[in-house]
Amino acid sequence: MRINGSMYLGMLILGFCVFGIAAQAEVVWLSELDLSRMSCSFGQAQADRSIEQKQLTIASQVFQKGVGTCADSILCVNLNGGSSRFSANVGIDDETGGKGSACFKVYGDGKPLYNSGMVKAGERAKPVDVSTRGISKLVLAVSSAAGGSEMDHADWADAYFEVTGVRPQSAEAPAESKEIRTARPGAAPQLNHPAVLGARPSKPFIYRIPATGARPMRFSADGLPGSMRLDPENGILTGSSPEQRGEYKLTLTAQNSSGTAQRPFTLIVGDKLALTPPMGWNSWYIHYNRVTDGDVRTAADVMIASGMADYGYLYVNLDDCWSKKQGDEPYRDSCGNILTNEKFPDMKALTDYIHSKGLRAGLYTSPGPWTCGKYAGSYGYEQLDAQQFARWGFDFLKYDSCSYHRSKQYLLDKSRYEYMKPYALMGEILKNLDRDIVYNLCQYGMDSVWEWGAAVQGQSWRTMGDVGFMSFLDAGLRNSQYAAYAGPGHWNDPDYILIGWVGDARKMGEGAPVNLTPNQQYQYMSMWSLMAAPLFFSGDMARMDDFTLNVLCNPEVIAVNQDILGRQAGIPIQTEDYFVMIKPLSDGSAAIGIFNKAPVELAIEVTWKQLDLKGRQSVRDLWRQRELGLHKTGYTMTLPAHGVEMLRLTKN
Repeated sequence: MRINGSMYLGMLILGFCVFGIAAQAEVVWLSELDLSRMSCSFGQAQADRSIEQKQLTIASQVFQKGVGTCADSILCVNLNGGSSRFSANVGIDDETGGKGSACFKVYGDGKPLYNSGMVKAGERAKPVDVSTRGISKLVLAVSSAAGGSEMDHADWADAYFEVTGVRPQSAEAPAESKEIRTARPGAAPQLNHPAVLGARPSKPFIYRIPATGARPMRFSADGLPGSMRLDPENGILTGSSPEQRGEYKLTLTAQNSSGTAQRPFTLIVGDKLALTPPMGWNSWYIHYNRVTDGDVRTAADVMIASGMADYGYLYVNLDDCWSKKQGDEPYRDSCGNILTNEKFPDMKALTDYIHSKGLRAGLYTSPGPWTCGKYAGSYGYEQLDAQQFARWGFDFLKYDSCSYHRSKQYLLDKSRYEYMKPYALMGEILKNLDRDIVYNLCQYGMDSVWEWGAAVQGQSWRTMGDVGFMSFLDAGLRNSQYAAYAGPGHWNDPDYILIGWVGDARKMGEGAPVNLTPNQQYQYMSMWSLMAAPLFFSGDMARMDDFTLNVLCNPEVIAVNQDILGRQAGIPIQTEDYFVMIKPLSDGSAAIGIFNKAPVELAIEVTWKQLDLKGRQSVRDLWRQRELGLHKTGYTMTLPAHGVEMLRLTKN
């Protein structure tokens, strides 16, 4: 017979009565605590119910008491030495229909007390039984275990404390200050462009030279091809790329009253675009179907005014919901050209506005008849639409499979040919347009797209579902498996950077402060930079604050992402509570990130041998832009909960 927590308590009480034991212990159910302090990646933790407010059920076993939550989730509990034991049964609630997995952990005063390992949907509940004598603070944590937390509905069933003194109370997680790690740039000019930029021959060209420093600033470019011109006051290059293929070596200079900066810059005219990962903003996770022409213009304004463009952010991308919505006919004019909805009265005027600032414009459509939001897509009109996008002046296309892969009418079978077909069609069209359009394949990693994305002319491809439905760490760890397929002109894309002020992906809701601590937001940017991922912020540009700007705009961190070697970081060290990423750089140095996954402080030692590095290493803290000295065999640090260090190692 299986004994659950409720039965155990009954037997315990019976024992007290029959044998006359002095019943000093009090039972306090976890569900009696204030659960508003339990963080959840979505929704709100529920007392004696699942996260969807149903009866707690794990592998068909029903529990009357407990807490329903979801990965990722943390609850801090002040025990103050008053509890002797914590018990529970943990598992994935049956409401997920057999989907989902999670890992349950218990920490006492910063030390691990329990680790469930991966718990999958359909598996019987695992018992938790830990001594808490003398412990002041307990942390109950749930993390996603298999990449993606959308169905990780986690139950702490029959969870209770045996209390002999002070009753337990839920507590707020230790507050993290929004530390501004990177000093503001000084008045002197600093050029922040990547070393290379790709273009195809004789195509319209626009590029804003990223540079920090006091304005006014004056720009010049030695070696500029005759087909291009430079606005010396704003640093905007326009015209057309050279007709002849080859490498064009330029020297860019920025000068103001505080000094002069100079750096080489190579324009490579050939078949490859996006020689370094594209950078910019995308409308989806903040505006969803509410997006307007004004929102996009505001994003362009803020990209300049905030200084984001001075660090290399270039693309202003309009996502779904700009064409006509399903049922709002006609979707096209008499010539077959796609029509916009009333929120986008003049696409050419919109791209002209973006281009006037030296920025590039991006758009979204689907190879199916409808987009994800059920707006008109490009099926059957691929050539017309691509030509229209070029006439409007767009420089980037996100091609989202949605209605295509969901219907056997279009995706005839699961063969590689069928998965490639719509993307190869659009890729060939884009390649032959009279405008360079960077091509992003958004089909969620189906059929191992990283193996063939470059063959259909893609410059980047999504490797999984939307990051808005999963932990960013899980997304990054999954994306890291495909490092061998990334390189100049072809990048693994784990989706956008969701920090600052972001909308609820599940309900396409209005924006709110993201449910990530300041440390986690530094982790996010560090991980995307090390992975050589496209750097697209998808938060509210109109609510940009100093902290978010600081996370997005560290030139040394971005330089790791934009390194011309184009190598994606590997993971040589991975434990339950932390992992290390390492990315080789073009100058022979290496960038590493040390990530604490745990909700408690960790002391971590990383040796050069573990990283396959030889000799003494000069260590530089990239976030704080300071030297940490020479280290002979390794580096030791203490990371706070969810902390990260990003270091540059140079052999000395």
